[in-house]
Amino acid sequence: MSAQITAALIGLALAGSILYLVRRDHLHGPYALWWLVVAAATLVLGFVPRTIDWLAHLTGIAYPPVLPLIIGVSLILLRLLQLDIERSRQERQIRRLNQKLAILEEELASLHKAQRAKAAKAPA
Repeated sequence: MSAQITAALIGLALAGSILYLVRRDHLHGPYALWWLVVAAATLVLGFVPRTIDWLAHLTGIAYPPVLPLIIGVSLILLRLLQLDIERSRQERQIRRLNQKLAILEEELASLHKAQRAKAAKAPA
């Protein structure tokens, strides 16, 4: 099997897997879009391998097979950065929710204490 057919099949399998995960609600909107773009790029490069040569020539890269590796590593780094940003946002949100919960628990304890004090003072 040639590398072109293999790359095209990988692209199709990746796109099918992404659509399956979206349908099963395991993968949501923006994440699915990201992976569908990766699948489409793999598919295009599988069917039109000369695209790599053209892009390498356009960017001044002398050895075209290294271009997909550079692009792949760059995309992985961008994805990791995006994940770290999202994780930081979630950690900040969790911290704020914990603080709000602590405040509400303290208010509830104060209300219970005031209610018990009021009940103890009231004549039976």
